[in-house]
Amino acid sequence: MSEQNLLPAYLIVGTDGLKRQKALEKLRTRVSQVCDLDFNSDSFVGGEASGDEIVGACLTLPFASDVRLVVVTDVDQMLKADSEALVSYLKEPCPTTVLCMVAEGLKKTTRLYKAAAAVGKTAVIGCDPLKKYELPAQVRQMATAYGFVLSADGAARLVELVGENTVHIDAELKKLSVSHVGNQPVGPREVEALVARTSQAKTWDFTDAFANRDLQGCLKVLGTMESASPYALMAACENRLRELLICHGLARRGIKDVKSWATYFKAPEWRYKNHYGWAKKWGTSELRRSLSSARDCERAMKSTSDAMGVFLDWVVDTVVKKPTRS
Repeated sequence: MSEQNLLPAYLIVGTDGLKRQKALEKLRTRVSQVCDLDFNSDSFVGGEASGDEIVGACLTLPFASDVRLVVVTDVDQMLKADSEALVSYLKEPCPTTVLCMVAEGLKKTTRLYKAAAAVGKTAVIGCDPLKKYELPAQVRQMATAYGFVLSADGAARLVELVGENTVHIDAELKKLSVSHVGNQPVGPREVEALVARTSQAKTWDFTDAFANRDLQGCLKVLGTMESASPYALMAACENRLRELLICHGLARRGIKDVKSWATYFKAPEWRYKNHYGWAKKWGTSELRRSLSSARDCERAMKSTSDAMGVFLDWVVDTVVKKPTRS
């Protein structure tokens, strides 16, 4: 197509919003080197524009340039008929157009994804997010691009306050770069002073702390859950206790590796990477007693106006390890 080795179509897909944004900006820059985008670009939103409109724009010849750019966001929101129009177009795309499709959650099994992948080896640009535990390291790297150093604790606190949305994190880093004075690293106190909490902890954050017998962690997570249901949390805790009890049984049979546990539970391995360490903090009889007391707690919760208070009393009694008698 050009000296830039541009393909006639690209699919930028993944749930990391900042990666999608950066990938689109990079592609725009590449295309702008071989054409005047002021006269040779069109933008559409999937679900609002028809497939015929988009294909028509793709078949339009460029004006005084080698190529033109057509961007379609939210292609995963397109109706089937409109999506099929793009699938048909991608079988023989126009050589003077770069079609850029952007999606958050287009599955690999869809016809549109397969059609885009067939355009070339580099046609699909993946934008999958990092795992939560990997995110602080990336945030620290992002901070250096804005000219300041963010401490490890500061990065962890920023993720805790803002959540895992990298677009929001990037916006907060810009704010910190403007406010920070001096060469000292930005720590958690400065982050707390300038960044407002916009994220809520998830139920599994609570049950992770619960399984780890970390009472302070449980209370800290609960403090960020504005609309937490004690009944939903109780159900999640009971499920985690059953998982740990099963893990004890598997360990007694010599099955202690994460892969085997994941196979047994028919779930991804990452969900069970901490279960062995958690299970060792509980005795088998202790887990059984906790499940039994959970049943009694549920009954008590239903007969009072302070269900959360009853639930928290049970959490404290369950998580705090009782001293063994000599």
